[in-house]
Amino acid sequence: MKINVLVAEIGSTTTVVNAFQDVDSPCPAFLGQGQHPTTVNEGDVTIGLEGAIDSLKNKLKVESIEYDEMLATSSAAGGLKMTVHGLVYDMTVRAAKEAALGAGANIHIITAGKLMRGDLKKIKDIKPNIILIAGGVDYGERATAIENAEKIANLELNVPIIYAGNVENTDEIQEIFNEKNQFNIFCVENVYPKIDELNVEPTRAVIQDVFEEHIIHAPGMQRVKEMINGPIIPTPGAVMQASKLLKEVLGDLVTFDVGGATTDLHSVTEGSEEINRILISPEPVAKRTVEGDLGVFVNMENIVRLIGSETLKKEISYDLASIMEQHKAIPESENEKDFVERLALEAVKVSLNRHAGKLRNLYGASGKTTVAEGKDLSNIQYVIGTGGALTRLPNRIGIIKKALEEQEANLLGPTKEVQILIDNYYIMASLGVLSKSHPKAALKLLQESLGLKEVSNESKN
Repeated sequence: MKINVLVAEIGSTTTVVNAFQDVDSPCPAFLGQGQHPTTVNEGDVTIGLEGAIDSLKNKLKVESIEYDEMLATSSAAGGLKMTVHGLVYDMTVRAAKEAALGAGANIHIITAGKLMRGDLKKIKDIKPNIILIAGGVDYGERATAIENAEKIANLELNVPIIYAGNVENTDEIQEIFNEKNQFNIFCVENVYPKIDELNVEPTRAVIQDVFEEHIIHAPGMQRVKEMINGPIIPTPGAVMQASKLLKEVLGDLVTFDVGGATTDLHSVTEGSEEINRILISPEPVAKRTVEGDLGVFVNMENIVRLIGSETLKKEISYDLASIMEQHKAIPESENEKDFVERLALEAVKVSLNRHAGKLRNLYGASGKTTVAEGKDLSNIQYVIGTGGALTRLPNRIGIIKKALEEQEANLLGPTKEVQILIDNYYIMASLGVLSKSHPKAALKLLQESLGLKEVSNESKN
């Protein structure tokens, strides 16, 4: 069988292959999905990829599959590991962090100011895929970024470096790393060019380009790259890409991606004019937070501790110890599904409370002043659920609805009037990478998976 486009999602536990047909026509189609356990531990992720393709063959009832294009997303072997180093935490460091997270990175170290010996040892131990250096507004402080670059260059790591700081330092930073032949240095626009001005999108784009061209994440990924003739980007970055694509036609939205190991929240909104007037520091339009302690399988025990085991025992009708001992990646019995639904509810609720900003009251000589801090989600029109838990559990819409009802006081969260949508085909990440080469097809298929009638940019405008 000849297929237009295959998209492989190489996850930490499962590899999924989605098949799409007629992507250059007005009526693109999602043909089906195959899956297989990811085979990092076997020393070659292509084993899992080939198994997922075999699974797809069985679903489509065909003996062989050929394809015009093969694209991929990856979070295998820890995904895109990055370290981020800036000047002042609430300014350039935060801007650099937003750029890295939005690109789909897993950040292992964030430092502010000059790197210490302990910081440098941690960088060496982590073996990051990319190091991001920032620091100083344009034509502002220069010394910290230059000193940090020199210290990192002396580590002699074979790691791509991205510099996104004070523009005056660009030539000096390039010279520092060019003297060390094992470094590839990429200089991009400052992530924080002026006070209270974020400029994260250029850095996000470079991070994904570097990932695609230079990064081998897991055993066998070189062979995977040989099979692929299109883009490969980090899986969280692909979900963000899909969210941004949808925002263009639907309006402001939030995407919850609840997985076995983490819960990611992607918001794409400028916020309300009322909140922007009292916001004490800028926020990016597209923001991602990743909660590494909120996973419904790998991090099940963390969520149970957040709920409280005694509280949970009062809520359920089955034995908690037994259900935890028998916990599977994919729940089967009704009790198992009920348990995972409760875990998913807590993951959605906690991740929302961590992601969204808050109103704060400040008291001074002139009395009380209300300010806003963090991301304003009050203008959100749609809440989207993706990931295994929020696409496959029976009560997935109820989980999101209840989480919205139980928001913390003073949270700048979505209102209860938002429309809840589910990525029913579980293809949002695949369509994020597909949108790089076939944006119209990706948008049409996204809306189909969400159960929406087709909306275009023209009809929205």
